[in-house]
Amino acid sequence: MKEVKKKSKELNKLKKIFKDIEPGKRQTVEKLISNAAFMAESLDDLQEIIREKGFVEEYHNGANQSGVKKCSEVEIYNTMIKNYSSIIKQLVDLLTGDARSNGDELLDLISGRNS
Repeated sequence: MKEVKKKSKELNKLKKIFKDIEPGKRQTVEKLISNAAFMAESLDDLQEIIREKGFVEEYHNGANQSGVKKCSEVEIYNTMIKNYSSIIKQLVDLLTGDARSNGDELLDLISGRNS
């Protein structure tokens, strides 16, 4: 239930920022907002896991192969943060005219200053 509330909160923040988007862009924006909210939630979850487990993990492949490698959550986080950044850039680029001032609000949301 916590995840649904977190995503709803994120969705609501983004929807508020884009409430005045022109109708022709609305469908595209809604998909991007949904994906951005999911990724923001997932990135938060991954951060918690990385804080608990650390950045590296031990591995054992067979009898003689073992060592330390980058934690799989770090790999996922690195990929997702790039994709999230790309979506946020697309959203900011879709803002036009008066709605462009909402870009600052979006950047505050991304950086956590608008919690």
